[in-house]
Amino acid sequence: MLYLCGEKRILMQMKCACGSGKELNQCCQPIIDGKSSAVVAEELMRSRYTAFTQANGRYLIYSHHSSTRKTVNKRDLESWAKSVQWMGLTILSKSGNADDETAFVEFRALFMEQGALEQVHEKSLFRKENGEWKYVSGKHF
Repeated sequence: MLYLCGEKRILMQMKCACGSGKELNQCCQPIIDGKSSAVVAEELMRSRYTAFTQANGRYLIYSHHSSTRKTVNKRDLESWAKSVQWMGLTILSKSGNADDETAFVEFRALFMEQGALEQVHEKSLFRKENGEWKYVSGKHF
C-alpha cells in the first residue's frame, strides 16, 4: 500500500503488520488478496494476523479449513478485530514445511483491549486443503 505524506506527496510503503520486516505488498497482502498462496503454514499464520489487524473477515473465513469454517462468524471476527489495537506478533515455534500436509505454529499476538494489554497465545494446527494451507484449530495457553 502506498500513502501520501505531507505537502510534498512523498510516497511511502507500509511495513507488514506480521513483523517480518517486509513491505506489506511484498509479504502478507498478496496472500490476503488471493494473488499468491502461503508456501508454509507460518506464512498463513502471519497473513491471518495481518488480516486481523485489517479486520478482514472475508479472508479470515476463507483461510479456515472447510471442516471448521462454519464454526466462525465473519461479523463477530470483524467486530472484535476492530475493537482492539494490535500490538505485534511473535512466532514462538513452528513445524512442517512446504511438502507436508499438516503443520503447527505456536505464536503470541499482543493487543490492547479497553486499556489493558492482552494476548492470544496459541499453538495452531494447519492442514492443506486442495494444495493450500488452511487454519484448522488452536490450543490456547
